[in-house]
Amino acid sequence: MILQMTLSISTPSLLSSSRLNPLIFSRGRHSFRLSQWHFNVIKPRFFAVAAAENGGLPKSFDFTSEERIYNWWESQGYFKPNCEREGDPFVISMPPPNVTGSLHMGHAMFVTLEDIMIRYHRMKGRPTLWLPGTDHAGIATQLVVERMLASEGIKRVELGRDEFTKRVWEWKEKYGGTITNQIKRLGASCDWTRERFTLDDQLSRAVIEAFIRLHEKGLIYQGTYMVNWSPSLQTAVSDLEVEYSEEPGTLYHIKYRVAGSNDFLTVATTRPETLFGDVAIAVNPKRFK
Repeated sequence: MILQMTLSISTPSLLSSSRLNPLIFSRGRHSFRLSQWHFNVIKPRFFAVAAAENGGLPKSFDFTSEERIYNWWESQGYFKPNCEREGDPFVISMPPPNVTGSLHMGHAMFVTLEDIMIRYHRMKGRPTLWLPGTDHAGIATQLVVERMLASEGIKRVELGRDEFTKRVWEWKEKYGGTITNQIKRLGASCDWTRERFTLDDQLSRAVIEAFIRLHEKGLIYQGTYMVNWSPSLQTAVSDLEVEYSEEPGTLYHIKYRVAGSNDFLTVATTRPETLFGDVAIAVNPKRFK
């Protein structure tokens, strides 16, 4: 049903009060057309206009109602995909933040951009799913738990693998919800009934299956390469988990005699100890014509 709607305010203006003035509509589904725009509205909806006294804007944003409204949205199931709708599904899998810390500006940016896309396609009537989750960040989590145990005078090797793993899961259950709650406070319209953790059994099996298939197709292999090694954790760590620091150094120039002549080839290096292992230096002759 298409309704032509006109809203007029004859009583004191909504803008004359500093309090929120919600316009609450009855339940039901309606469509209405304003100019060239077409809207589908699921009732009830709350439309509010707020202004400060004397027609000015408040100096600070009042966010006291945000959590209540968000919880109501979630309780009504507005974030779940409506599979009865026609059209191709639109799905975003959230890049899982680590459970070891708090959100930063980068997280706030991706939540904002993805939420815009999700709400846009949801309003277009497509079955829309934003799948939320968090990442275990294995080494970082291990470090945090080891520090917690150290405060109790306990070392990881004293507990054994199974007991230490149990302590890690206990820590995750206790502190892992911090990130989730922060994402909710940002207003992210995720389907939280489908929230996942990267070490959930189902996801772990899927990762193993993917690696096996890629290995069988020859697309991935195990090779020898340089890694960053943590002496305290006794494990390899990624480049992202390495703390870099600038240290003063010396640049050495080593002269290598060119075979059959009195010329020298000078090589500059910060590691002069390589001289004692060098037997010869191979160069591209075209570079010296």
